[in-house]
Amino acid sequence: MTLLSKSAILAAADLKHEDVPVPAWGGTVRIRTMTGTERDEFRASIAAAEGEAGVPIGKFSAALLVAACVDESGARLFTAGDMAALQAKAAASLDAPAAVAMRLNGLGAGAVEAAEKNSVSGQSADSGSGSPKS
Repeated sequence: MTLLSKSAILAAADLKHEDVPVPAWGGTVRIRTMTGTERDEFRASIAAAEGEAGVPIGKFSAALLVAACVDESGARLFTAGDMAALQAKAAASLDAPAAVAMRLNGLGAGAVEAAEKNSVSGQSADSGSGSPKS
C-alpha cells in the first residue's frame, strides 16, 4: 500500500453519499458522510440534549439528518434551527435515512469493532522500548 503525502490526503475525495428513498416524503434524500467538523457539531448537539434517560430517538435522528442530509452539490439541507421541524416528521420516515447516516458515518454499537477489524497496523510485535524480554 502507498504511503500518502499530506497533499494526497487533503486532496482525497472521501465524502461518500447514498441516495435513500423516503416514499412518505415523495422522493429521495441524499445522505453523505460527515466531515470531522460536522461530526463534532453532531456530537455536541447530542451531548447538550443528553439527560438521565438519554437522548430521545427523535432528537438523535433529527440531529443526525441535520448533519448528513445534503443537496446535489453536497451543501447541507438543514441547520440546527430545523431540528424541531424534523422531529415533527413521522418517526417511520426518519428511520431509513437515519439508519443510512449511521452506517455511512460509523455510528452505532458495532462501529468501533468494525473500524478495528478494517484497520491494518504497520506496527511490529516488538514494543520498541528496548526493554529486555522476560
